[in-house]
This record gives sequence, structure tokens and C-alpha cells, in this order.
Amino acid sequence: MGTAHMSTEQTSTAYAEQATRLVARVDQDGWGSVRPSLYETARVISAAPWLPGEPRRLDYLLQAQAPDGSWGEGPEPYRLLPTLSAVEAALAVLLRGAGSDQVGARLRAAVEKGIAALRLLPSAGPWPDTAAAELLVPSLVSRINEQLDLAATEGLAGLGPWQAGPRLAVPGGYHEAAPGYVAQRYEAAGRLPVKFHHTFEGIAAHLAPVLIPEAQGLLGSSPAATAALAAASPTGAATARAAAELGAVAQRYDGLFPEAAPILVFERLWVAAALARAGLPAATLPTIRGWVERIYDPAGVRGAPGLMVDADDTAMAVLVAALVGRPQDPAPLALFHNGSHYDCYIGEDTGSVTANAHALQAIGGYLEQCPEEQHTYGPRIQQLAAWLVDAQQPEGHWPDKWHASPYYATERCVTALARYGGEGATAAVDAAAAWTLDTQRDDGSWGVWGGTAEETAYAAKILLAASGPSRPARQESALDRAETYLDATAPGHRHPALWHDKTLYAPGAMIEAEVLAARELLRTRHGSAGQRTARADRSYGSDLQGAHT
Repeated sequence: MGTAHMSTEQTSTAYAEQATRLVARVDQDGWGSVRPSLYETARVISAAPWLPGEPRRLDYLLQAQAPDGSWGEGPEPYRLLPTLSAVEAALAVLLRGAGSDQVGARLRAAVEKGIAALRLLPSAGPWPDTAAAELLVPSLVSRINEQLDLAATEGLAGLGPWQAGPRLAVPGGYHEAAPGYVAQRYEAAGRLPVKFHHTFEGIAAHLAPVLIPEAQGLLGSSPAATAALAAASPTGAATARAAAELGAVAQRYDGLFPEAAPILVFERLWVAAALARAGLPAATLPTIRGWVERIYDPAGVRGAPGLMVDADDTAMAVLVAALVGRPQDPAPLALFHNGSHYDCYIGEDTGSVTANAHALQAIGGYLEQCPEEQHTYGPRIQQLAAWLVDAQQPEGHWPDKWHASPYYATERCVTALARYGGEGATAAVDAAAAWTLDTQRDDGSWGVWGGTAEETAYAAKILLAASGPSRPARQESALDRAETYLDATAPGHRHPALWHDKTLYAPGAMIEAEVLAARELLRTRHGSAGQRTARADRSYGSDLQGAHT
């Protein structure tokens, strides 16, 4: 609904109602708002043929293949891993002779098209920095080649001998020996680190029995890892436990599987922080305070059961606690500090600017509630701000490994630096705003591959955070066009997948919160300068009683 026909009071009421409904919906969902994953579902098809519901998963796999033979979302480099996963799963089904002749013929055609698509992908990338791709890609290529050899000599599901052409090559930038190397490295220690649980399927075939982990619930919160664990374990009890866990996930996701389940911690923290930018409705505060009480842990916070504790979720728990007037000590973040900034988790290979931007906001928010701790945490704020400024790209943006779009990372960094970076961050914030203005699309949107509501929300927040009450005419025009674009986004819009896990995914409730907050911020910017200043203080400060009612 456009703002031309609504007063500021009516708009705020509409926002409060929508935000309250969103928080209630998130609170009532025991799993999380995320779409099924083609990659993950295909791994379950391959490793867990004993799990009920395979016809549904096979139909999903076949329906999801693109006309060019590939699978997955996003541009070509992102389609490598989903296509490998789907081809391997289809071959596994064919080689075990499952399904009707009609399904077998469809799977065979899908495999042929999928392999052709893989051979057309750029041989050397560049490939996206998704979770454990260095293990998952070579392990799947190896498995497909083994299956192709078998298919050529024994035939596919009674369909006769089949010549599939030359073996697939491991794409440039990946190494065939990587999964075996990791397994060998930890065999001597006798224990596989938890960091490998979420992507266990990438190394399962290379592990000695001593390295097979135990799991309570899904291994690493991953259906694929859980199915691979059951296949690697010699006991029927492991399969029974996996069947129970996977069956519960399948029931929630219509027989299919997301890349992580449940995502309650991650989802609830990000939804609360996003909505707080525009003001948390009073009706949401009891629920969100309950989330914080359950989530915050002095030993560190993990994003989902079975994952490692990490700096990003720990920082967001501290931040949200401050935003709802229940401050919690940032002390658990010390576990991840490496001398200059925070690692996301122990043993991290590549760093994250968004995790550090969240940490800067968390510590700053905590000090606003507990100023007596300035002597302890004040120096850390200065250090983090300087590190983030140094990480900025020459063009003015920031990239990050958890999201395909630089608008997400840039919004996080600008939000943190504009409030807590001091004068030393002014030039960086201005450069980010200039880059954002220069990259707006003709229709008023922003997007790395095409305009999206999610990225437009981030870009609008960059411009709002980077400017004071008096904005240059060009910025105001850009915000007007962004507001028009976002207001045209239909309710229930299917947001494209832009977030990084093993492949691209779209956390629906979190994206909805970002867009909802951006629309409210854009609408209320038309108020007086005093109103805007009060809103900024209320959104990321301590004036909680002034929240929407």
C-alpha cells in the first residue's frame, strides 16, 4: 500500500501489526522459514534409500532441472554443486534399479543433460565461497565417475549398456585429494572436529571408523550429513535414529530437506535485529525477550543444534538483548578474538566482515545499556571499527562469505560504523553511500544479479544510516524510487536465494523482516527532523518504551 494515501500514524500502525504477526509466526514455527534445498534433498536420495517418501523427492529433483540441464539457483558458478549433487543422486537411483521404467527413463535423460551441463561450466570458475565446497565438489566428482564406470559396464536399471563419455574432471581451484587429506589429518588425532559435522557427507567415504561421530538429533543440523552418517555407520541403530530425525524434517518440509534444520536461533535473532531498526512494537517485546533468555549462553551461542558456537550468533544474541532492554555481557565473544578482530568460529579459514560488524553493534549496544563497562569494551570498539574500515573495497562496498550480495555486508558495516565508528569511519561510510547511489537500477531497485526487494532494503538502509536528517537531493530521490519499488513488492513475494551455506538459500522470515523494516524507515523519513532523530535513537538505542504501540 503506497504512502500517498496513508498518514504517518496509519503507516506506523500497519507496520506494528505486520511486525507483530511476523514475530508470532516465527515464534510458533519449530523449524524455521527456509525453502527446501535441491543439494540437500539429492544427498538424502542418494544416501538414504530406506527413508519413506522417495517418489516425492525424485519428482522434485526431476522438476527442478533447468532447460540447460543444470540444477540450482543463481548464476552458473553457483550451479556447480547442486548439479553435481542431482546427477550423483539420479545415478545412484538408477544403479540400484529403483523406480518404475518411466521414472528410470526420466532419470537417465536428466543425467545425460546434467553431465552435459557440467562439462559446459567454466573449467576454472571463479567459484563462490560456499561452505566446504573444497570438500563437497571433489567428493561428488569422484563418486559420479565411479558410477559412470559402473553404468558403462553393467547398464542402467535394465536399460542396457550406456556410454556416458569421458570422466568428469575436478574443476580448477578444487583438488581431488582434499577429502582424503582431511580424513587422514584427523585420523591420527582420533576425533573429527565439530566444524566438519555440517558437511560430513563430503568426507564420509574417507573416514576410518574411529572418526565416525555420534549425533544427537541431526548431525551438524544437516539432513545430508545425517544421511551420510547413517550410511557410514555399521549399526542398524544409527539408521533408525537417522530415520526418525530425517522423518521429522521431511514432515515439516513436505518430504524434502533444507540445508539446516532447525534454524530457530539464527532466524529469531536476525528477525528481531532487523525489525528493531524501525522500532520493535511493544507487543513483540515479551516474545523477543523470551528468545534472548533462551538463546544467550555465557559459553557462546550456536546458530543451530549440532553446529559449533560462533561469533556471529553470539554477537547477535548480545545485540538483541541490548535492543530489548535485557543486556547480556559480550564476554563470550572473547573466545573468538584473534588479536585484531573476531573469527566466526574456532578453526575458520576465511573471515567475515558481517560477523565483526554485528560484534561492533553488539558491544556498542551493550555499552549504551551498561556505560560503566566502557573501560573494558571501549578499546574493542575502536579496534573493530578500524578493522572494518580497512576491509572496505576501493569501490566503497564490502563483500562477505555469508551472502552473495555486497549490499548485505555493506549495510551491516555502514550501520555499525555510522553509529559506533566515530570520525575515523566517516569517509568509509560516505564512500559506501556513494557506491550505493551509483549502483541503483533504473527501476529504483538494487541487486548484484538483478533488482530484488531484499537488496533494495539493504541499500535503502545504507543511505538512511549514512546521512543525517538533511539529505542531498540525489539521495532523497534514490530513496523515493526505492520506496516505490518496495511498495510494489507483492505480499508473499518469493525472494531469490542469495544467502550462502553449501549452496544458495533464502531465509524467508529474515528477508521479510528486512524488507518490512526498510519500508517503515522509508515512510517515516518524511517526518520532522526531530521525529527522525527520535526514531534512530529508539531503533538502536535504549528508549524501548517509545516503541510502536
